[in-house]
Amino acid sequence: MKKNIATKYYPPVLGGRTDERSKSKEYLHTLPCKEEVAESKRSGRLSLATRYSLLATIILSTLCINLNAQTIKELEAQKKKALDELAVTNRLLNETQKDKKGTENKLNLLKRSIKQSANYINALNKEIGMLDENISSLQASRLSHQERLDRLRNEYAQSTRAIYSHHKYFSPLLFIISADNFNQAVRRFRYLQQVASHRKYQAQEIAKITQQLKTEEELLTENRIQKETAVSAKELEQQRLEQQRRKRNDELASLKKKETSLKKKQKEQQKKADKLNQKIQDMIAAEIKRQKEEAAKLAKQQGKKDPYELSKEEKLVAGNFEANKGKLPRPVEKGFISGHFGVQPHPFLDKVQVNNKGTYFQIPAGADARAVFEGEVTQCFSVPGSNQSVIVKHGNYRTVYSNLVTLYVKVGDKISTKQKIGKVYTDTENDNKTELYFMLYKDTEIQNPENWLAN
Repeated sequence: MKKNIATKYYPPVLGGRTDERSKSKEYLHTLPCKEEVAESKRSGRLSLATRYSLLATIILSTLCINLNAQTIKELEAQKKKALDELAVTNRLLNETQKDKKGTENKLNLLKRSIKQSANYINALNKEIGMLDENISSLQASRLSHQERLDRLRNEYAQSTRAIYSHHKYFSPLLFIISADNFNQAVRRFRYLQQVASHRKYQAQEIAKITQQLKTEEELLTENRIQKETAVSAKELEQQRLEQQRRKRNDELASLKKKETSLKKKQKEQQKKADKLNQKIQDMIAAEIKRQKEEAAKLAKQQGKKDPYELSKEEKLVAGNFEANKGKLPRPVEKGFISGHFGVQPHPFLDKVQVNNKGTYFQIPAGADARAVFEGEVTQCFSVPGSNQSVIVKHGNYRTVYSNLVTLYVKVGDKISTKQKIGKVYTDTENDNKTELYFMLYKDTEIQNPENWLAN
């Protein structure tokens, strides 16, 4: 069995005072032995199982907080998008005629505003939920750290009092030099180093956990402020949503009274749209026919067999256009799709359908149409009741921009992506509605523009 290094006494001190042997014995047996130091270190660091359990808790809490932080950032982006869309819709609502009640434009804008408000409230609810999870995780982590800090401080205080009391009467140096031999002196020296090292470790742990608690407290405060802000924003938006719903119901009731006249108006609008669509179709077909005839004439003169093919530049443009399917910018900077491609049910008229050969974009008054891709302007024309239109060629693809009042381009112009083409018409007789009609063709085959534009 190993001999405890704290079983030897100091040599008697001459001088006729109190017997130092008894005091030495008391001192040596009150100093911790190696096993006690090791146990003290284990105690200070918690048992192995408890230590791993605490470590796992802290890691999971940290991961949870980090993941939630990432998710909150994503929710912030969703919230910002919803707010931006809501701002555009509200701007369009403000542009409508205040004294005019029961208009299709106002009803559609109110419906869109209600939907966007609901999306915004949904994003706020998710954000509040995530913040609650963050707060709970931080509180659990802080409680665990506080318990450990209290335990370490208590142990550190006890060891400080004990060492101060011992050092007041006895010298650690005498403890080393009173050893029986050199090896025992070395062991005693190392033992005292372990005691000092453990106290240093405790002090470092106390400082580290104190800093962690400070950081967690700051995060808690930040999360609570964010939650309060989100809750306030949610309450305000809910009030606004209820107001918008009441306005929508009033507009719908007014429109229902005019259902017969609105159905008649819808038929007239569809006839206008069909006329414009046919005009565009005929012009594109005539343009392609003319190009083929010119190519055939040139091929005959040069003795070529293949009478018509795209030039190298046109092939490059067409290839680039096709490669950007689903990535093209919208033909307007701000606004939303107010009429989707294809056969669609009317927003509120029963048993009425609209057949759109393109996509409608409603935008703020005074806004411009812009090119979705580089190309060449091949046609600028007008149709009575539909204002002006521009056709831009991109190889064997063409984009059409209709309902313009002021053109910024002319036939033959080479234009770049997002270049302004013209100002969109604002209909003062239709509640100041500003709407661009956008179409897309591949040769003479009409395409769904929404499949080509970026979301």
